[in-house]
Amino acid sequence: MDRRDEYLKSFEKANLIVLKIGSAVITKDDEGLDYQVLSNIAYEVQRLYRAGKSVVIVSSGAIACGRNKLKFNKKPLALFEKQALAACGQADLIKAYEEVFEQYNLKVAQVLLTSEDLSVRTRYLNARKTLLTLLKWKIVPVINENDTVATEEIRFSDNDILSALVALALPAEALFILSDIDALYTEDPRVNPKAQKVSVVREITPEIKAMAGCKPGKLGRGGMYSKLLSAEMVTSAGIPMAILPGRTPLILEKFFSGQQIGTLFLPKERKVSMRKLWIRYYLKPEGRLYLDEGAVKALVVEGKSLLMGGISKVEGDFRKGACVECLNGDGIVLAKGLINFSAEEIQNFLKTSERPPKEVIHRDNLVILD
Repeated sequence: MDRRDEYLKSFEKANLIVLKIGSAVITKDDEGLDYQVLSNIAYEVQRLYRAGKSVVIVSSGAIACGRNKLKFNKKPLALFEKQALAACGQADLIKAYEEVFEQYNLKVAQVLLTSEDLSVRTRYLNARKTLLTLLKWKIVPVINENDTVATEEIRFSDNDILSALVALALPAEALFILSDIDALYTEDPRVNPKAQKVSVVREITPEIKAMAGCKPGKLGRGGMYSKLLSAEMVTSAGIPMAILPGRTPLILEKFFSGQQIGTLFLPKERKVSMRKLWIRYYLKPEGRLYLDEGAVKALVVEGKSLLMGGISKVEGDFRKGACVECLNGDGIVLAKGLINFSAEEIQNFLKTSERPPKEVIHRDNLVILD
């Protein structure tokens, strides 16, 4: 058996799949949505449903739809202009999904998220429960970032990252990113036509990340680098991921039949709890704690909680329960965690010999970063 065929088993076993669809996949240049591509995707999704699987779609395209609707060709766009275009285009986007899925007697539901919906624990759990309820009802959730209300501070970097966060939250059993670039290459093929395709990635190393370059997608904010970050997130939680050419008809059927197409990212054995994955990937730090060598050793080597005696400096104005970063003396971020005291309380402890009655960050709420 070919090794790639062997790796496909982890995808074939997946019963809950997240399918991320990029703007460049479902839109034509300056012509709006490509209904043929959307119909192709709907056909494949209904085949997955008939096979007993569930699918969550994360779809870009609202801004591109708004551009076409208003014939708004200005570039670059200010944030408020993107938000206005998204407001105009989102209705067209979900209407198109409803139309193509109706052909196969499947209903869709629109779900718009900001990062706050996933970083606030109660909202995160509610969003997860809503998605699972829709899947139980055999309704296909179509998720997009809520561009109309999201500010720069609470935006996902792009929908590649959003799809990974959704996959982690459910949790899904496979993530497929349908892109206008058909796979990971050793270099950007738009720059170097001689770049070689990478069929399988076993680990996201610095060398792998260097292959991505820094050029964004044709219509979206992402690029290959954001896809690699998504792969790093989901594979660390035991979820396999694949990048596939989204405009190719029957692409998922070809993939599952074993054709040498796209790039597979192999899952690792999950070693941390879902709560720690939530802390690591969903929460944005509100402050920083600088640690001495003893505290660094206690956290990183010995797996202990963080005590007040190991803190040398505090930065930020955070509340009790906030997410903070832990850094060593060289300013390297080593960990993230939920703190049991406010910044003001930590500052007061540093100024006196008084010690708090409990750990500053309990190890159950602490994640060591790679």
